[in-house]
Amino acid sequence: MMLQSAAGAMQGTSSFGVIGYGGPMPPKGHGTHHYHFKIYALDAPPQVSFGLDKKALLAAMQGHIPGQGDLVGTYKR
Repeated sequence: MMLQSAAGAMQGTSSFGVIGYGGPMPPKGHGTHHYHFKIYALDAPPQVSFGLDKKALLAAMQGHIPGQGDLVGTYKR
């Protein structure tokens, strides 16, 4: 499934092997799940291609991260 991106944004390959972000989906009745997101401040746009995976993105960002943080969200259904 192709998702709409903001102008200038590109989507990569998820850990499920598909392009785009699928969002949280814990099993029904399984309780609260914690989702961890890493947020990076970059001093230059990464030189990347559409569909790259996490490993390639992190390699492209190497040396250009003056700051980073973590965001933890919870979700249950």
